[in-house]
Formats: sequence, C-alpha cells, structure tokens
Amino acid sequence: MAILKLYGAKIAMCVRRVVTILHELKVPFEFDLMAGEHKTPEYMKNQPFGQIPYIDDDGLILFETRAICRYIAAKYPASGLVPTEPKANALFEQAAAVELTNFDPSASLVAIEMFKQKYLGIPPDQTLIEA
Repeated sequence: MAILKLYGAKIAMCVRRVVTILHELKVPFEFDLMAGEHKTPEYMKNQPFGQIPYIDDDGLILFETRAICRYIAAKYPASGLVPTEPKANALFEQAAAVELTNFDPSASLVAIEMFKQKYLGIPPDQTLIEA
C-alpha cells in the first residue's frame, strides 16, 4: 500500500486542515510540492483549478479540502470524526455548513491579514479585522 501524498504548501490554512485530520487519525503521509508549482500544467492534471491541496491516496486523486477531510474520516470510521447515526450526522453536516458559509469567509480574511503581517511585513487592515 502506497503512502498518502499531500500536495500543497505547509503554511496554507487549507492544507493545515487536511494535516490536522491526518495527524488526528495518525495516518502516515508525505508532503510534496510547493513554491508556485500548483499553477504548472503538470500539477493541473490532478487539480484543474490550480489550487491546493490535493491528495494521491494509492492512485485516488482527490482535491477540495473538505472533501479530502471527509474521505480520510470515512476511510478510518473507527475514529468517529464523522458520525454515522442519522441525527448525529445531520448535526455534523449542519455545523460543517455553518463553518463553510458563515465562519470561514471572515476567519480567512483575518488569517490573510495576519499572514501578510507576519511573513510579508505588511501592516494588517485593522478595519477589515474589526469587521
């Protein structure tokens, strides 16, 4: 069985989501990539939008962070990360939708501002953070 490969930049929040699940479930994996490679034709054969991350799990190519995380959780169901009982699963899906549509857009904007400050030395837009 091949080791799961995760393609993306270690610093990116979307990649960190996947890494969190992999570590939580103790799934062995290796990183591959980065430094602008996600825009190359070679990379885009597996991720047609030129975004990160994607995984190669023994030949299964999968992109989109949340799809990757759900796949990993489903592959290791004993973890209980995604409930299978219908009511519990419905509540999980509700929370996941809230995270995606209500929390993530604002949190991502703040994370970008913090990234710009820490790694690029650009002062954050305080108005955006406060909003």
